[in-house]
Amino acid sequence: MKWFGRRNKPGTLRKSDSPDQAHLREFVQTRQGVEGFVEPRTAVTEYTLLLVAVDGEWTRRRVPSVEWAHTFLNKLGIPSYDAAVVGYPPRMREYNARQKKNGLA
Repeated sequence: MKWFGRRNKPGTLRKSDSPDQAHLREFVQTRQGVEGFVEPRTAVTEYTLLLVAVDGEWTRRRVPSVEWAHTFLNKLGIPSYDAAVVGYPPRMREYNARQKKNGLA
């Protein structure tokens, strides 16, 4: 059986691509008070960038490197942090709790 579309072999890491980067840019441009949290590489994913808006809404996408993430955010005037150092903002957990309470998560 042949699979159509781009597929990675099991156990391989998927790299970031332009749709990921376009999504991050769109999130920043359409939300207020966004901050970026650069997440380290893991056994499962490459580097990721977590964006959190002022209301706690968040999104996460793969990025090419830590340097790319900080440069991307700096060019947009968005504060950037290393998630492994500073952790995550409470408003993100509060947003998740509200979503769950309202049956949206």
